[in-house]
Amino acid sequence: MHVLLLASAFNSLTQRVHAELRDHGHSVAVELALPHRSLAAAVRRHAPDLVLAPMLRTAIPEEVWAAHPCLIVHPGPVGDRGPASLDWAVQEGRTRWGVTVLQAEAEMDAGPVWATAECAVPAVGKSDLYRGEIADAALEAVLLAVERFASGTYVPERQRTGLARPALRQEGRRIDWETDPTERVLRVLRAADSRPGVRDVLLGAEWYLHGGHPEDRLRGRPGDLLATRDGAVCRATCDGAVWIPELRARHRPGEPAAPRLPAVLALGDRLPPLPEHPAPLHTAPGRRTWSDIDYREEGQAGFLSFSFPAGAMDTDRCRRLLTAYRTALTRPTSVLVLGGGRDFFSNGIHLGVIEAAADPAAESWANINAMDDLVEAVLTTTDRLVVAALGGNAAAGGAMLALAADGVWCRSGVVLNPHYRLMGLYGSEYWTYTLPGRVGEATAARLTEDALPLSAAAALGLGLSDRTVTCPPEAFADETARLAARLAALPATPARIAAKKARRERDEALRPLASYRAAELERMKRTFDDPHAPYHALRRAFVRKEPARETPPHLARRTGPAAAGVTGPAVQDSAP
Repeated sequence: MHVLLLASAFNSLTQRVHAELRDHGHSVAVELALPHRSLAAAVRRHAPDLVLAPMLRTAIPEEVWAAHPCLIVHPGPVGDRGPASLDWAVQEGRTRWGVTVLQAEAEMDAGPVWATAECAVPAVGKSDLYRGEIADAALEAVLLAVERFASGTYVPERQRTGLARPALRQEGRRIDWETDPTERVLRVLRAADSRPGVRDVLLGAEWYLHGGHPEDRLRGRPGDLLATRDGAVCRATCDGAVWIPELRARHRPGEPAAPRLPAVLALGDRLPPLPEHPAPLHTAPGRRTWSDIDYREEGQAGFLSFSFPAGAMDTDRCRRLLTAYRTALTRPTSVLVLGGGRDFFSNGIHLGVIEAAADPAAESWANINAMDDLVEAVLTTTDRLVVAALGGNAAAGGAMLALAADGVWCRSGVVLNPHYRLMGLYGSEYWTYTLPGRVGEATAARLTEDALPLSAAAALGLGLSDRTVTCPPEAFADETARLAARLAALPATPARIAAKKARRERDEALRPLASYRAAELERMKRTFDDPHAPYHALRRAFVRKEPARETPPHLARRTGPAAAGVTGPAVQDSAP
């Protein structure tokens, strides 16, 4: 069938639906629901067999749903209604939730049900949950609903009852630092982690707080800032403390949104002298303190995990991860797993920190060089096998960081965007060496030019990844550990290490890595230093959430299967 996706933005769930419908043989196009543009006229132009709305903040007009079959993906179980379903579920501490695919009608979220799926709700942020368990349930329900619709015989079931909830506004998210226990503070912060944040007063100014993690030792007067760690601030509650990684300055109505920034950077000169409490690289079992980089070992396998908000890696994060990587290389392991967490692997350079810098061009240059230093360290590791374990999505330089490893393992729900074009960049991170080496020159050119998302199944089919791990987000770390231990124990592993060292030496003799880097950075530097280059306007629009003026042409056009020979659910290969 030809499926038209209606969306308020081409967000993570819309990307995954786009990629997986293509995997299943459908053609797909996207139309953004934008103000001052006729959605009905746009739908008529596409002439779809089915309209599907994975993420839509506005109602579908009656002239659309009366003329075309329209299915809505609602992030809540049958009977749940309203615009803040997931926010309420996280803030109330629900342990089970669901996703419903229903038909669009006059009453919001009240139409007949085509499919539904349940999922667990672990103690994670809303955005992590949305990209993980909720996205898995959504795809299960979407694929079933599309199959039922295509059959032409299925009759959707009418909803008998429903509970419509209002939007969760800032009044309902308010934290009372004097009386709210840490457990509630964390639920409130997690329910608003990416958007909209929790509005609060801190050091005489209003901020939106983004993200929250427990601290088990530091204590102080409720509401006070106690310490800093790797850009985050620790704030006391009435019975403990929480780490807040990011802040966003409040802006006046009508002004563009301020960027989310590491809390220490956002506070700047307002921040009083506070002790820096670094977390050990290896956190002791049982500790409930927060760290964005961690290392552990199991036998001959080492695991260097990291988790940065939105997968953004600023200059400091790149340098800290490189230091941790070099420390991991001093350990006597034969396999080193990079990543392995449940959310984003990496999305490359930190556009928010760059936008907020006094000199964005200079910060762009520093950030891309720090990313390149990290990727170079991975590429030149020849005394052990390095595996990039992607439990969550990766894009741009973050996708290329994964390709620097010897093996790429993706959880079945991962979406990859191995391109830079949409940000007006040529790209670096040695992509001109690694991407063609993986998929060939022609496919590399197509991927970077098409700029479309790829599912884990498509990535495996193209050779971008080596293994698809089919498991829930919470199980990915354990599955990765099991696979890495097996790889380290294989008799053939020492021979593979020797072979990779010889291959790296051959490649270096043909063309040094330094020449790839120099050629890429020469083009990047020209872009950074040109104030009229599209990169600067595109970065600003992305960071400040400026609405799109039209649906990007590469999304509006009809596209077919993501990779030749990739159909049906993801399969796991047989390679170690």
